[in-house]
Amino acid sequence: MTELGGYRDRVAQIDLGSGDISYEGIDDEDARKYIGGRGLGVKYVFEQGPDVDPLGPENLLAFMNGPLTGTQATMSGRMAVVTKSPLTNTVTDSHHGGWSAARLKWAGFDALLFEGQADEPVYAYVEDGEVELRDASHLWGKTTHEAREIVEDELDGEYGKSLSFMGIGPGGENEVRYGCIINEDDRASGRGGTGAVMGSKNLKAVVVKSGTDMPKPADEETFAEGHKQAMKVIQESDITAPNEGGLSVYGTNVLTNLTEEMDGLPTRNGRYTSTSAEREDDPSEPNIDAENTSGEWVRENILVDEPTCHSCPVACKKEVEVETELGGETQNVRMESLEYEPAFTFGSNSMSDDAEVTAVLIDRCNKYGIDAIESGNMLAMAMEMTEKGQVEDGIDWGDHDAMYEMLRKIAEREGELADALAEGAAGAAERFDAEDSRLDVKNQTIPAYDPRSMKGMAIGYATSNRGACHLRGYTPSAEILGFPEAADPADPEGKGELQVTFQDMHAISDSFDICKFNAFAEGIEEYVLQYNGMTGRDVTEEELIETGKRIYTLERYYNNLVGFDGADDSLPDRFVEGSEDAIPGMGAADGQLAELDQLKDEYYEARQWVDGVVPDERLDELDITIGPGTGVSAGASADD
Repeated sequence: MTELGGYRDRVAQIDLGSGDISYEGIDDEDARKYIGGRGLGVKYVFEQGPDVDPLGPENLLAFMNGPLTGTQATMSGRMAVVTKSPLTNTVTDSHHGGWSAARLKWAGFDALLFEGQADEPVYAYVEDGEVELRDASHLWGKTTHEAREIVEDELDGEYGKSLSFMGIGPGGENEVRYGCIINEDDRASGRGGTGAVMGSKNLKAVVVKSGTDMPKPADEETFAEGHKQAMKVIQESDITAPNEGGLSVYGTNVLTNLTEEMDGLPTRNGRYTSTSAEREDDPSEPNIDAENTSGEWVRENILVDEPTCHSCPVACKKEVEVETELGGETQNVRMESLEYEPAFTFGSNSMSDDAEVTAVLIDRCNKYGIDAIESGNMLAMAMEMTEKGQVEDGIDWGDHDAMYEMLRKIAEREGELADALAEGAAGAAERFDAEDSRLDVKNQTIPAYDPRSMKGMAIGYATSNRGACHLRGYTPSAEILGFPEAADPADPEGKGELQVTFQDMHAISDSFDICKFNAFAEGIEEYVLQYNGMTGRDVTEEELIETGKRIYTLERYYNNLVGFDGADDSLPDRFVEGSEDAIPGMGAADGQLAELDQLKDEYYEARQWVDGVVPDERLDELDITIGPGTGVSAGASADD
């Protein structure tokens, strides 16, 4: 057990196969070495064994809070869902905001650990330090929104006030490899297929009921100092300042115009670097305008509300309301929110610039419980495959009605194309002999930052421990927004080290578990003060950074044991210098490609890894004492 502040020291172990539920505390050494949230969740998943089948009963599904979750710490409304990914076969953690994380802490838990497989559909009901498995047969087949409404009617609690619902839709039930968990209708643990793991376990939802029981800091004076300092830098930031900063005013979609202007917005399945980039030798140049899906357009035309998460002064969520013709009928949708990433996948990457249609498509993904980033990118891949004749009866670029219908088909695995797309980019490419149409790393598709234009993102996608991802190490903070200091996005020099710094910092915040957007203002000083104040510890900045390195290295170690090494730290060929299939950047990014070999060499040196493998000496230095070791030494090649 641990007596550190911020923890409830209560973990539920739920065997869905037998129905047995037991409770234990958190090992104090684990809390000190891996913090909580993402870090401790990865440790729990590691202990199940890296060789488990992601969709088998032995895979662990961990709903994790950190010591700052549900406290007065800024932006502390995040939850990590950690498991082995059925999409990438790596360890993965997928986070969502809102209020369910805080309610889980207030209901008395740091973590819920699910293993096994229920014979029939169930949902987990959590209240007052207890977990109960309840029949969910009547919920199976329902969309996430329908299931939430039914559960709310059945329970004595008010949704959004004392009740939280985290559930899957048909996408998770049908084990779409990027099935996701939807929380509070529109907030997703989106990436990596956590919803598919729930579906494989016949676990429809986790429902939490609680009052407000906020943990008190162990060292109130230090915590108050950290909280005051964090609020000050948030309020002074041009990005996060409430009602003034770009993120607060326009939401995440403030980035659309910024990336478009620097030719960093992948367009037409990544063929172009922006919607305005042109190539004289290519007759299929873009004919859309990213401005029409931007945060500025959204605020001026369809914004109706600006909700926020627990303990967040920024309020980046931008709720919209639209009415548009789609799928042969009028769609009236109010949803939260039109985020930058899916605005890219359903927008520029799919050759569309209709924000209202995009809102409906995102809402459809949320209802069916499929990741909006992956879903939009898979549609773009299908459009390229159709253009090349790799599939028949596919989807034409920007065909909104076909996009709308295909999302349902993917979730229900209806038809050959949809079933292939449900497997992710690798599965679809194999089915249709379309390797040249896939834009993924480890079967997870790229987010909305072109790696030809932003070299920090190039090495970030390649080395992410959960497949292509912007949130493992958000170097656009420096490359686009200039925080904590500006970095030339086109210059590969120093980007390996920069990515390591961001990855380690995000491993810390994900383990606290607080929102990454605090990193547009807060730094290690604010982290140390709030963490020490809440827990009662006295760690230094250097010690906390070392913890971030330990967590990120533990994830890589897990993936090494699965079979991943430096050869898997790759990028799609069209982005890479030296590839015969490379498509150089256009416009402001004219001629640019990702110098992947140079970036990897610098990154591995900074990490002290050997060809993408953690040497045993590095495990010892970081005090990682679980598992068999990789068998690689710092003086050897990973191939030896």
